[in-house]
Amino acid sequence: MVAVPQHAKLIKTAAIASVMVAILLVLLKAAIWWLTGSVSLLAGLTDSLLDSLASLLNLIAITIALKPADHNHRFGHGKAEALAGLGQAVFITISALFVGWQGVKHLLQPIPLVNAYWSILVMLFSLVITIALVIFQRYVVKKTASTAITADSLHYKSDILLNISILLALLLSYHGWQQSDTFFGVLIACYILWSAYSVGKEAIAILMDKELPEKVVKQMLALAEAVPDVMGIHDLKTRKSGSHWFVQLHVELPATMSLFKAHQLCLQIRGVIQQQWPQADVIIHADPC
Repeated sequence: MVAVPQHAKLIKTAAIASVMVAILLVLLKAAIWWLTGSVSLLAGLTDSLLDSLASLLNLIAITIALKPADHNHRFGHGKAEALAGLGQAVFITISALFVGWQGVKHLLQPIPLVNAYWSILVMLFSLVITIALVIFQRYVVKKTASTAITADSLHYKSDILLNISILLALLLSYHGWQQSDTFFGVLIACYILWSAYSVGKEAIAILMDKELPEKVVKQMLALAEAVPDVMGIHDLKTRKSGSHWFVQLHVELPATMSLFKAHQLCLQIRGVIQQQWPQADVIIHADPC
């Protein structure tokens, strides 16, 4: 299955917007971190830097994943998204270790925070622009059901929490709680490390052809079994590749049924599944019962 042109355009626009926002935040945070030396802001800078790399990888992966199936890739190119996710997990892990090391270093050798006012302004701007991006991504996901944009949106939703925590740390430091900046920096490093684990786990699950959620599989079974003349369903197999789902199942039909009627029933079963999940590519084998 190939995304319709309107959906492909929306998905690419969301991916490009993500890259542009990440690059803008990297430039702003880098400039202010250079002036202030804030560890929590360094954590935010590192996260934004990796956001830009991750979003760029995501854009490249989406461009590849949206390509139609060809002679050498009969099931399409959807797993390019999972490969990009695996790369993101590596980048995020490196950033978490770097931020954590800087936090421990500043705990052992405290450095006074200066020009905290500018850091607070930058984080407020980061919070506003990230919220705007997430709202746009939510609109795109609602229209296209893109897995890549859904994952990217979840990442930026976590960035909203990250920006709030950095802003809190800066406000506390601005009012005399200097150690709070370093303390929050270490906590954020742990959070980033957990994010790397989550992203990597999801990417590996897709690459290993993990089944779709059990709830979805049960719903597919119920829809198929509800079609008239269907006597049973077995060997239902599912997997995910990018924004596409691949579904295979065997349907048990009366042995006396004509080939034409059996074919029509298989098309009907595929139709009820795709009506619920348009991204599903359904292959059905009819067994006489």
